[in-house]
Amino acid sequence: MKWLRKNWWVAGLLLALAVAVLSPLASPHPDGLERVAEDQGFSDHAKDSPVHVIADYLFPGIQDERLATVVAGLLGTVIVFGFAYGVAWIARHRRNRSHDRPAPPSDPGPHANS
Repeated sequence: MKWLRKNWWVAGLLLALAVAVLSPLASPHPDGLERVAEDQGFSDHAKDSPVHVIADYLFPGIQDERLATVVAGLLGTVIVFGFAYGVAWIARHRRNRSHDRPAPPSDPGPHANS
């Protein structure tokens, strides 16, 4: 249990990767804004995003749609984890550096040599 408290992020990463592997089991029906656009009849007016990292959650070049979805989910999870880990690492090292600096000399005040 002590290891888990220290390395809780490993459990979170494994859970996120498991969700990515199970992603092909998600509902095939559209959700959110896509569903509303279809229901209201204006989905054909949608514009493509200028940035398509992994369009429609399908990794390009993989013919099997389920496998392409799993690979896209795993890659996305690893990228987000790497970014978050990097931000945390930078923040931790900045904090540690500020604690390592010597304290500025304090002003002894007017009664120091009395």
